[in-house]
Formats: sequence, structure tokens, C-alpha cells
Amino acid sequence: MLSIPVFRGGEERTSQDTRTLHGVDGTPLATVHEAPALVTRMAVKAMRTAPAMSTDERLAVLAAAGRLFAEATLGGLTPDAYCHAQALASGVPIGVARQSLNRVGDDCGRLGEVVARQAPAGAGRTARWMRRGSVLGVVAPSNHPATQGAWLQAVAMGYRVAVRPGTRDPFTPLRLALALTEAGLGAGWISVLPGPHAAADALVDASDLALVYGSEDTVARLRGNDRVLVRGPGRSKILVDRPVDDELLDHLVAEIASDGGVRCTNTTAVLCSGDHRALAEALAERLAQLPAHPVTDDAAVLPVRPRKEAEGLRAALDRSAGGAADLVQKFHGDGPLAEVGQSAVAMRPAVICVDSSTHPGLGTELPFPCVWVAPWRREEGIGPLDNSLALTLLTDHAPLVAEALDTPGIRTVLHGAVPGWWKDPFLPHDGYLGQFLQEARGFAAA
Repeated sequence: MLSIPVFRGGEERTSQDTRTLHGVDGTPLATVHEAPALVTRMAVKAMRTAPAMSTDERLAVLAAAGRLFAEATLGGLTPDAYCHAQALASGVPIGVARQSLNRVGDDCGRLGEVVARQAPAGAGRTARWMRRGSVLGVVAPSNHPATQGAWLQAVAMGYRVAVRPGTRDPFTPLRLALALTEAGLGAGWISVLPGPHAAADALVDASDLALVYGSEDTVARLRGNDRVLVRGPGRSKILVDRPVDDELLDHLVAEIASDGGVRCTNTTAVLCSGDHRALAEALAERLAQLPAHPVTDDAAVLPVRPRKEAEGLRAALDRSAGGAADLVQKFHGDGPLAEVGQSAVAMRPAVICVDSSTHPGLGTELPFPCVWVAPWRREEGIGPLDNSLALTLLTDHAPLVAEALDTPGIRTVLHGAVPGWWKDPFLPHDGYLGQFLQEARGFAAA
């Protein structure tokens, strides 16, 4: 089996507290060494004394680390071995990890410009754009390896970063930490601290600021804490307010199902001013064609889960649907879960057609290609489209676009079918990270 160490002070360390990480097929994959809450607090305290590095030094390290992350053998894993382990542990198709190698590698070389663009225009003669603290704690997710890029921005801004990995993907943050260290990042600038929920809470408490990915319960628990930035479900939506053709259907399928449908930016609801049932039927027919393969197969496009977990996800969908049918299932006589190996099943897509834009299911987000299709009338306005990490407006109605931009609950507005928009490193995810990590301080000199 592989071994995932605790990484702190520039060194890999073992722990008496360990757990076995199983692949989605049930096979033991790695021994994960865990940092208990006390060790987590000690690691954060030690990071505060890490020697300073200039901005130019940090940016050079990040650029070199990006190349190492994409190309080098790190922690005994070649890039291909890393992708295989990451996919088998997370259940995300292996092609996602392979694309993320190059994406993260390329983005690391642009981080100087990425963070510079986040500074307000007034920062210069009469103000300085400064850090709010020195150590950022990150409670990371497992849904997509590219989400780790957010805390790389924090390193560019001068933060020491301590990461508690997601339980299903300790591989990506550890690989990044090893790449950064090999590239010359000072000891004490990065820690990777696998651990239980108590250790995650200790990390949030001990750090100056924290970035936490989690469920709606996590968002509710931490809401109002100005030291914590919480990134929860995306509930991204698309409005179809124009005739439907093959090109538009292709775009919808890509937004719903690309990367296995596991991103918070994947579309979870499509609202339609035309015949929403016809649109739902067309989407179901196309999504039903996505093949089921083992997660490490080059042809894999659907996420894979252990059967019991997958059955729980489908049960949650059935409860949210409230009797509305999944239109994809008529294409699959063997049901929504496809056997792809011992104890492992691929999560087939789901298309739930409902007859009201206020159906509560439209707020349901699940980690596979699952979309709700509902009617929308222009007189309903922006209301049914609110509460969206990303909202795509396929409409020529300019006032609606302006209203969407003016609605705080809509974090990104896309006017038209913008392909691959979420890969743009300069596009804010949920606002600029710099809005949380930095602050303007007045400055004047004689």
C-alpha cells in the first residue's frame, strides 16, 4: 500500500494515528498518517516563525513547483501513478486528474498576475494592499483536484498555508506541498495535516484565517465568522430563453457532465422559457449515452462510488424529487448504477423534470451529473435564478443580464454559451480570494 505522511516543517512524518484509505472498488489503497488536534495546533504555531520570502522569490518557487507538479516524480509517485491513485481514491474519472496536472502547472506560472489583478485600483499611492494575517488554514475538498489552486494563490500573497486534505484525496495537496518544497519554498511555509473532524476544527481555530469547503451544514455552522471563508454547494444554473438546437444541447451536456459532474460549477438546474419537457427529454437522451467504465479507464467520464454510498446518493435524489421521474432511467433497464468492478458502480446521469421553478429539488446538488429542468416565465424575473455560484443566461434580454449582475446571490454571470469558462484563472470563483485574504491600509509618505 501507499503511505500518506503528515507533512510539516518541510519534512514527511509518520504518526501513531493512522487510517486505511480504500479505493472506490473497496481495495486498500493507502495508509494515511493523521495529525491529531494538538499536533495541528503546534504545526500552525511553528509556521508563524517561518523565515520571510520576498514576493519575487515566492512567485519563482510557484512557477517551478507547477512544472514539478505536472512532470516530476514526487513522494515516489510519477505523474501517471499519482493520477491513478487520485482517481481510485476519489472516484473522479482519471482524465480529470490528468487535465489538472497541466492546468495547475500552467496556472502556477501566472499567479503573480492573477493576484495582482485582485488589488483595488486605489492601492498604490494612498493605500497598500496587505495581508490580514500570516497563516491560512484550508479544510480542502476531494471533489476535484483543481480546487487546490485556491490556496496556491494564498502562497503568492505571502501566506503560510496549512491544509487538512479531503478524506478521499490526500494525494493532490501532498503532491503540491512536495513540489513547492523541492522548488525552494521555505520550511514551515506549507503543512499538509490529514486528520479527523476535531483536527479540522483545531486548524480553523489556530489559523489567522481559514478557507473551508463543505456541505450546507458546514456553511450554516460557520456563517457570520469573518475569519472563515466558506465555499459550499454551487447550485449553478442555466437559463434557456432562446430556441433549442443541437449546438445548445451540446453546451448544456458539457456544463452538466464534464469532469464527471462533480464540480460545484457543473450545472444543477436548467430553467427554460419554452417547452421545458421537450428540453428535458432531449437532455436525458444525450446524457444516457455517456458510457460507464472503471474510474481508472482512459474512457471513464462518470464518477464511481462504492455501491452502498452510491445507493445513498440515489436515495437522497429520490427524496428530493418528490415523485418526479428521472427521465434517463428509461434508457437503462439495469438501473441508475452501473457495475464497473468489485463493489464499485458508476453513477449514471439523472434528469428530473418538474413543472415549477419553485420546486425545492432545484436546490439539490449531488456529486454526479444530475440536473433539474423546470419552466421559467419572463415575469418571474431573477428570483428562480438566484442563489447560483454561476448563472449562464442564454437570452437576448439585456435587462435580465443587468439584474443578474446586480443580485448578490449570483456570484458569476455568463452571458451566452461560454465554453470552459471555469478554467480561466482570472475569473473569480466566489469573489476574488484576495477580497478575503487582503485589506487596504492607508499609506502616505512625506
